[in-house]
Formats: sequence, structure tokens, C-alpha cells
Amino acid sequence: MSDALKLERQGHTAVLTFNNPPAHTWTPESLYELAEIVESLNSDKQNYSLVLSGDGEKFFSAGADLKRFNHDDKGKAFEFANAFGHGFETLADYNGVSIAAINGYAMGGGLEVAMSCDIRIAEQHAQMALPEATVGLLPCGLGSQHLAWLVGEQWAKRMILLGERIKADKALEIGLVSEVVDSGSSVEKALALCANVEKQSPTSVRFCKQLIMAARNNPINQNFASERERFVKLWDTQDQKEGVSAFVEKRAPEWKNA
Repeated sequence: MSDALKLERQGHTAVLTFNNPPAHTWTPESLYELAEIVESLNSDKQNYSLVLSGDGEKFFSAGADLKRFNHDDKGKAFEFANAFGHGFETLADYNGVSIAAINGYAMGGGLEVAMSCDIRIAEQHAQMALPEATVGLLPCGLGSQHLAWLVGEQWAKRMILLGERIKADKALEIGLVSEVVDSGSSVEKALALCANVEKQSPTSVRFCKQLIMAARNNPINQNFASERERFVKLWDTQDQKEGVSAFVEKRAPEWKNA
């Protein structure tokens, strides 16, 4: 791994810290590295959850360094946009539960990486924005799609078309984050949520996440059928047998993630 992303493991949880000071900006290299990290976690049967946060107290991530866009090379522009898409799509498809612990400014690609997570919590001093149009650009890390899905068209337009920056309390009000916590406590809170993930069957969580995300792409009646199909498919897993047996035997289950 490079120094821009720091990964540590705490039991079944991985903690990924952005470490590209001063503002933890993204590069094509770190975006592809993010995808590689997520893919490696997907293949790790002992990993159930992932927490993302920024090092320090001021920045979660400020997105991309605009100096990297001060040129006339459309080929380079495509490469950067493709890196954003690949990195954040891979994160959105992570098998486990991902939680963004927004510990400061989350701007542009910084907010986009948070929106690619399953759950977002923010510290009370955090601020969020998608200001790309202010500098003649647009969100290319899934932001134009994720934001409208998460908060509705009106607030997506205010943040993207008008360039509005919002504070943590407003992010909570519009549903962009699920909780606001004291400054300095977002990672601790995220880890507490991850402890709840460990009580769930990893295979059930994976199937449930696929079904929830399918609502973004498929007609609802198609997902009804998929729900029933995945329910029956659980009978091919060890975790289904373990979960039911543990309940009947009044003991804690021992998941196999298989």
C-alpha cells in the first residue's frame, strides 16, 4: 500500500484512513488502490465491515487536487474520471457494510466516496459540498447519481447546480447522513455500528445489500422475485444452517461467511 491510504484491521472490521495531507485529495493512483483494497476485503472471509475516515481533525477528504485538472489534455481528464468511477463503484459494490466516518470537510470526491458507502455519520463540525460546477467541472465519481438518490432531486440540485455547502445538522435533516456525533468521535461510533454487523450473518447481509441496491436499477416487481430467489439460495450456505441452529439451541452463532 502507498502512504495515501492506511489500512488496519480490528477483528472483522477494516479501518481505512485517508492520509494525503493537507486535505486528503485523491489521485488516479489512490483511487485504483482503493478499488484493490476493497476487492481484497471481498475475498477475505474474516472481513465483515469497513470504516473510512480522514486522518486528523479538519478534512475527511477534499476530493481531487484541482492542479491536476489545469491542462488541455482530454485523455488525462478521462483517465482521472475513469479512476474515480472505478474506485467508487467498487466501493459501492463492497460485500460487507461500509461506514463513512465524516470527520471534517467532505468536498467533491470526498463527499462522493462517502456517498459510495452504505452508512454515513458526521461529526458536528463537518461540512459537505459538491462544488465542481463552480470551477467548470461536474461530479464524476458517481455524485450526480448518488446524491439525488439519497436526498431527492431538490437538494441534489441545490448542492450541485447552486453549489450550496451544508453543515452536519442540515445533512442529517435531508438524510445525507444518518447521525451527527461529537467532534473526534465518528470513528468510535462507526466501530460501534460495526459491532452490530458482526451479529448478522455475513451471507445474509451480502444478499440483503444486493436487494436494497437493486431498487436503484430494477422495477420493483422484478426485485420481489429476486428476494424470494435469494431467500431460497441461503439454504446453500453454512450460515443459514448455523443461524437457525444457534437460535434453536439458544447460543451465539459462529458465522463462516460461506
